[in-house]
Amino acid sequence: MLHRSTLALAALLGIGTLTTSAQTLNTAKLDSLLNSLAANNKLMGSLALAHEGKVVYSHAFGAARVTGTTQTPATAATRYRIGSITKVFTGVLIFQLIEEKKLTLDTKLATFFPQIPNAATITIDQLLSHHSGIHNFTNDPAFGGYMTQPKTQAEMLAIMAQPAPDFAPGTKGAYSNSNFVLLGYIVEKLTKMPYAQALQKRIVARAGLKATYYGGKIAAQKQEAHSYKPTPTGWQPDAESDMSIPGGAGAIVATPTDLTRFMEALFGGKLLAASSLAAMQEVRDGYGRALFVAPFNEKTMYWHNGGIDSFRATANYLPADKLAVALCSNGGTYPINDVAAAALTIYFNKPYQLPNFAATGYVPAPADLYRYAGTYASPQLPLKITMTRAGNSLQSQAAGQSAFPLEPVGAGVFKFEQAGIVVEFAADKPTFTLKQGGGSYVFTKE
Repeated sequence: MLHRSTLALAALLGIGTLTTSAQTLNTAKLDSLLNSLAANNKLMGSLALAHEGKVVYSHAFGAARVTGTTQTPATAATRYRIGSITKVFTGVLIFQLIEEKKLTLDTKLATFFPQIPNAATITIDQLLSHHSGIHNFTNDPAFGGYMTQPKTQAEMLAIMAQPAPDFAPGTKGAYSNSNFVLLGYIVEKLTKMPYAQALQKRIVARAGLKATYYGGKIAAQKQEAHSYKPTPTGWQPDAESDMSIPGGAGAIVATPTDLTRFMEALFGGKLLAASSLAAMQEVRDGYGRALFVAPFNEKTMYWHNGGIDSFRATANYLPADKLAVALCSNGGTYPINDVAAAALTIYFNKPYQLPNFAATGYVPAPADLYRYAGTYASPQLPLKITMTRAGNSLQSQAAGQSAFPLEPVGAGVFKFEQAGIVVEFAADKPTFTLKQGGGSYVFTKE
């Protein structure tokens, strides 16, 4: 539901000196990219670029809602669930409370929730930087069975308290949504108000945000988008997580424009003291405190991604250039980091070739699809993958995860763009090789 995406954005950019004027932005080229993504059902959503606090580009593409063959176009006012970008907001709230001397980075979790394993030694610092060792509840197979159902704080605490810790606090870093759900509860205890109210009072009002709030059931009358899974027969509605569950880890709704305003307010000193922002930017084992950092050529970029249901989002800020880019999506397989990278490349007037989305035209033989169907396991990875025939292609599903469509690109070869996955089936035995991120893993049918 909530996840940290890869640091693909920085790796994709091989641009030179980053000096330009916003007036030279090639809006036609950026429009063409986004419109092509929507036209080819690769991605739908909204993107915004802001320079020195001023929005210099905003473009919505694709649909906010799909009902049968009827699509309601997205607009710049369409609001999206932003998933784990919520963690940056929660981090800001915690540092505000630290500035008010209501807690410190060394305050122990046991002060608030002693029932969590290792609470007596886990610190606020370790929660913020994913060094607590608290097991990530969204990784459990049971999560999919209750993610759409309302949960009380007591019920969520019981869920998070049940598993054994993944490691001793402070010994390493590992991403866990549980950390920020707990931090959200701490915000409520110390402010003596619901998270939604603290968010409004302490961030939204101060930063001048227009469409940012704690989400609830998706409502079309609020201009909120639904999220969709791409299938061979078109967009299909995804499950809708109940927002009582992600809390301070992923329950905020916003627009890309508001996300650029938020990043500008954070780095512009409107929300925190400089010392607090500097603490958020400190990195250990790849994790800042509610922020991630990536090299952007000779620049430094601070960012966070988010995903919940089929919503995906990214918010990025380059302090040296006072430049923010944010993208919110409610469906599609195209990597959002690639789109953000393209937007920045075009903004800085560097060479960029628009992707070609022309279909390969390859259609697998029905007999091959039937042969590929089944459940596979690999000694290299501790998970099973089930392949199911879906129209003229396949649908893949790893145990405990959502299914996703594979695109046929050649004899026995399929891909899933969103995750950079290529699957190659052997012609003479019941196996396939999964390639992703430089790794290669052989799966055999059970």
